[in-house]
Amino acid sequence: MKIARKILSTVMFAALPLFAHAGAIDQLRGFLNDTRSYKADFEQAVIGRNGRKPQESSGTLAIQRPGKLRWEVVKPYPQLVVGDGEKIWIHDPELQQVTVRKAGQALGGSPAALLAGSNELERNFTLREAGEADGLAWVEAVPKVADSGFEKVRIGMAGREMKAMELHDNFGQTTHIRLLRGERNPALAAGLFRFKPPAGSDVIGE
Repeated sequence: MKIARKILSTVMFAALPLFAHAGAIDQLRGFLNDTRSYKADFEQAVIGRNGRKPQESSGTLAIQRPGKLRWEVVKPYPQLVVGDGEKIWIHDPELQQVTVRKAGQALGGSPAALLAGSNELERNFTLREAGEADGLAWVEAVPKVADSGFEKVRIGMAGREMKAMELHDNFGQTTHIRLLRGERNPALAAGLFRFKPPAGSDVIGE
């Protein structure tokens, strides 16, 4: 379940395009109000507390507000997270396992709250502008609830595009994500946000 929680937190925050220049919080509110959908490719590296060789993966993501998402890892090992607005499904084909949670339970004070349709950010997060580094402007979001699974998230912006994200979890791991070929408000097929557990899968949760 810890692995599923980690994946869920990473996924749901990863897809959010933000603005992080001067007045970044106000720009974030405005952007959320104007964003209906988003899609991109991603590259991800997870670095453990001991700094050993990162675990790397890549894939695609899609968001349809409110509450619908799809995060699909293609390499090196397939994995899929789908949110249909009511439930969140996490499918690991290698383990033949599906973890399912109610969307309300999965969202709460997690990064998913930034994507679920509520723009009342300060209710769940403490937000601040975090300066510039690596040629990007950064925003930092710290959850107000203790059991969110992570300590903070940093989002790196270049103009009107989100280029990078760092997720610092409660286990000392840092997840670095690069978003590539991002597109705001594309037309997305409804089928992207539907999921049926494959026959023979072990379903855990609701």
